[in-house]
Amino acid sequence: MPNVDWRRLPWQLRYRVLGQLASDARRLTILATHRHGTVRFHGSVHIGPGFELVMPDNGSFIVGSGVDFRRRFACEIGGDGKVEIGNGTAFTSDVYIQCSTSITIGERSAFGQAVQIADGNHRFRDPDLNFLDQGYVFNPITIGSGVAVYSKSTIVADVGDHAVIATGSVVTKPVPPYCFVGGAPARILEYFGPPELRPEGIEPGR
Repeated sequence: MPNVDWRRLPWQLRYRVLGQLASDARRLTILATHRHGTVRFHGSVHIGPGFELVMPDNGSFIVGSGVDFRRRFACEIGGDGKVEIGNGTAFTSDVYIQCSTSITIGERSAFGQAVQIADGNHRFRDPDLNFLDQGYVFNPITIGSGVAVYSKSTIVADVGDHAVIATGSVVTKPVPPYCFVGGAPARILEYFGPPELRPEGIEPGR
């Protein structure tokens, strides 16, 4: 008889067995309540507690296999907006996505606690109008594969493959592949990729 650590059994039952059953129930609920739009989960997907998809119109939410929504993931999709998430990507806790055009995330990327991704910003420069009455500027966003976005960062621009976003960064301009960026607004701190992809003016290891 194989060795069994009976002390771990309650943990296994709660977080593995019951956790998977709860995830499956959430998946069915999401599919049942968004029949007016397009919602697809390809393969095995973990949907943790607090998951919320707000999609009142004809939007799309497409999720690849092996995606992990751990806790309190929230996504708001307006109009015909489309959010697409690649295989094996993980969201830790309190990640918020707001989309009215398109947000595409590649494979095996990871997002830390309290990350926000948005494809729109309020206009605010008309001094005679409250900013709430000035409308929005929208910009489709693509986040590549193998991207690491650390906690409490905000993404409002494209991020290239294998880029790393430091904690607390605000990405307002496109980030090239293989770049480590940080700050508010974020700037390139280091390039660590192939020489032929190095952005102009950035030396290796910087």
